[in-house]
Amino acid sequence: MLKHRGFPGRLPGSDFQFIIRRANPKGITPLSRRERYRDRKAVDRRADAAFMEALWMHFGDEPFERGNLDAGRLSWLFGREVVPASEPFDPESYEALLVIDVDAARAAFPEVFEE
Repeated sequence: MLKHRGFPGRLPGSDFQFIIRRANPKGITPLSRRERYRDRKAVDRRADAAFMEALWMHFGDEPFERGNLDAGRLSWLFGREVVPASEPFDPESYEALLVIDVDAARAAFPEVFEE
């Protein structure tokens, strides 16, 4: 499992984690698209925006390996702002390649992409 050095571990001042420390010996948590409903708490929306900002600052529009990125946090963006970079895509692989869909990310998180 690739460890993304320099990537923030969590949302500051919260328990929302962005990376995992080690591979899960019982099996890899698969990525799946989670619905973001309008009535989500403000802190949840802040965590999504902070995670998207960290992805953008760390990888930009280049493909990146899932590695030690937290599957739960990634699943809130998966299928919309973060999409598979290659086919076939294995949602249960730490080596899976992902890429930011810049247009979708700008629409969903305009505050991250302000210039």
